[in-house]
Amino acid sequence: MKAIYFCESRADWERVYYPAVKDGLAKEFSIVDKLYQKADLGKTDFSDVEILFSTWGIATLTEAEIEKYFPSLKGVFYAAGSVQAFARQYLEKGVRVFSAWKANAVPVVEYAVAQIVLANKGFFQTAQRTKTGYQAGAEFFRNYKGNYQAKVGILGDGAIGSEVIKRLKEMHLNIYVYSITMTKEQAKSLGVKLASLDEIFEECDVISNHLANNERTQGIINKTLLSKLKDYSTFINTGRGAQVEEEALIKTLQENPTVTAVLDVTCPEPPEADSPFFTLPNVILTPHIAGSAGLEVCRMADYMLDESKRFQKGEACLYEVTLEMLKTMA
Repeated sequence: MKAIYFCESRADWERVYYPAVKDGLAKEFSIVDKLYQKADLGKTDFSDVEILFSTWGIATLTEAEIEKYFPSLKGVFYAAGSVQAFARQYLEKGVRVFSAWKANAVPVVEYAVAQIVLANKGFFQTAQRTKTGYQAGAEFFRNYKGNYQAKVGILGDGAIGSEVIKRLKEMHLNIYVYSITMTKEQAKSLGVKLASLDEIFEECDVISNHLANNERTQGIINKTLLSKLKDYSTFINTGRGAQVEEEALIKTLQENPTVTAVLDVTCPEPPEADSPFFTLPNVILTPHIAGSAGLEVCRMADYMLDESKRFQKGEACLYEVTLEMLKTMA
């Protein structure tokens, strides 16, 4: 099967498709170590290309462009996460799409679990207050329960949320889950409590957002919910900033300095220069670092190499994206 690399971002292509993966793809597909971009369409004949390998920065093509320039295309292998920006047109043309979203989920899961554990220990504000005086930090720390039997709310049980739940189960926590798909029977088998958003915000010591990003979830974490956050509770967002009414969150943080927000995503991103997120002492703000970074991006290319081997052999694939999945995927 003839394959090419197709991506607008040369920098991302070079860091994701590292030498060992390129060697593996060359053996499987005799793919040339050359990057093609949208500007090459019409200049180079791609009529016999059956597979595209890409990553962040993939060009968005119309159905007409796909039909015109890639008439033989059978599969797109995307070594990155969300495919919402480009996948629909390929799928509508009968081209199969595969994404390394599960690989990209791994570091987010690791990051979220780490933040939840630290939050239950009161790490974020205790560390800051200790700088003003050791005793001040020690006294503030006494307000936290630690991790044993603490109540943790997980919003969403998709690829990331479900794995976060699995890892937290080893820590003897009381896990509350907000899900529109999980049944009571499934919750019971997992040993978690299926709960409403109101219940989670009223009762949980730590709340971590992993909701899929779609129209239904825009602004779902609203003023009413945020006003219910308990004293010494922590809200963690590694989902999407648009899912939170941020003005309401800012007001809650200003009115209750014992509440902590750990924000890896915001809306807009980055926040406006005068946003209180930069100055509020009870906000931990990071520049969208939870996802794959550094050597972690190589995992995504590994997933797509393995997936393309299965595809070529006609075996069952693990990371295929369908039109139906686009309704709920981030």
